[in-house]
Amino acid sequence: MMVIQCEQLSDVLAEAAEGTVVLQVDFRTHVDHCLRCQAELVQYTKLFRMLRSLRAEVLEPAPGLLTDILALLEESGERHALRVLLAGRRVAYLGGIAAATAAGAAGAVVFTRRRAS
Repeated sequence: MMVIQCEQLSDVLAEAAEGTVVLQVDFRTHVDHCLRCQAELVQYTKLFRMLRSLRAEVLEPAPGLLTDILALLEESGERHALRVLLAGRRVAYLGGIAAATAAGAAGAVVFTRRRAS
């Protein structure tokens, strides 16, 4: 008979608890005599039982939750659209200011040259 270490059973215990694997005789003998492995097997069994029960459970959202979520999404979308709109106008404003500044500078140069003549 082979000596089995608890670490060797770690992955196999989860599969055994799930029912996808049947433990080999050596592994089963180890589990029968090892409290640590028995406890781990019990924990996996509880976990899988709980997960199976969750499959059938249907959670109902709180009244008004869907409406609140849709309102938040709409508000977020409006804020984003406003930011995009302002960013586009900001470029136009800066372009207008730059053009006005350039025109003012050109006018000042022409005015200064005419006065000098």
